[in-house]
Parts: sequence; C-alpha cells; structure tokens
Amino acid sequence: MKRSEINAVIREAQVFFEINNWILPPNPKWDVTDFGLGNFAEFGLVLVNLTEEPEYCEKIMYARRGMKTPAHAHKNKKEDIIVRQGILAIHVWNSVPDDEEEEGSFEMKINGNMQSLENGDIIELQPGERLTIEPEIYHKFYPLSNQCMIGEVSTANDDINDNFFVNKDIGRYASIEEDETPIVQLISDK
Repeated sequence: MKRSEINAVIREAQVFFEINNWILPPNPKWDVTDFGLGNFAEFGLVLVNLTEEPEYCEKIMYARRGMKTPAHAHKNKKEDIIVRQGILAIHVWNSVPDDEEEEGSFEMKINGNMQSLENGDIIELQPGERLTIEPEIYHKFYPLSNQCMIGEVSTANDDINDNFFVNKDIGRYASIEEDETPIVQLISDK
C-alpha cells in the first residue's frame, strides 16, 4: 500500500468516527492492513487499538462497502464483534472452510443468547448488535452498508501468533510504499 492511501483512509475513518460521536482515547494505536494481498479496496481494514492489557483488549475498526476481512480463526482469543454504526455481515464455520462446504451445526451467542448455526451461515448485525466468537471458530466479515464502525472486545490480543487465515498467502500487515509523510505511526511501522 502507498502511505498516501493509508493516510487517506485514516482521515476517512477519523471523520466517520467523529460524525458518529466516537471519540478516540489519547494515543490510540493505528493499524491499516490489506492483509498483504495488495488490494485494499477488496481486502482491507482499519483497526484502532483503544486499550491493550495482558487480560483483554478493545478495538474500533472501520471498513467501507466492498472491503472484506478474510476467513480466519484464533486459537486463544475470544472476542465480541459489536456493530457501532452500519450493517455488518459475518460468515462463520466451526472448522476450516473450503470450497465444498462441510455440513455441521454449532452454537454461538448472538446478542448474548445462544443460537444454533450451520457452517457457512451469515449473520447480519445491525448497530448495537454483537456476536461472540469463541476460539477456533472461523469467521470473515464485511460491511453491507456504505461504511461500518465495528467494535471488538476480546481476551488478550496477539495479531502475530494468533491469527490463522484460510488463505496462506495472507500476511497480517501491509507492505508500505513511502510516498508521503505518515500522519500517524502504525503498529507495523518500525
């Protein structure tokens, strides 16, 4: 990704947060990724770490229509994905998804209530709604609205060692071409 593209989407996210009365804490940690796939418009996400503690973390994320977070799971992290603004679709599987969908049912909490789901089900979340994702549940998500603000509250976060993507070509952080001065330091900046 070009640094100019990163700066532009950070400004876009800041405006969307402000319009929706979401105030960032002092010194948040920014992360902008194309998952190493080189196509931010299709596979992209803006993440802001609001707090990072050994036991828990909180993030606010921004995505616009067309941007997907690819299918992945965590071995250790349990997370609640909460829609703060917009509409979000989340696909879920209780095993590694492949081209030939495996049958199987499992239970997940949606808005705090256990519900029975099938592999590959799509949950549509409206503002204020949440999905609790247990470790080893594969999930991918994308906005159905033009823009989406997505909250995450989870157990300790380890983006390097606890993200298991189905697509083995995925890298957690983007390669950056420095074509202008950064407006914020990213987590991945050295």
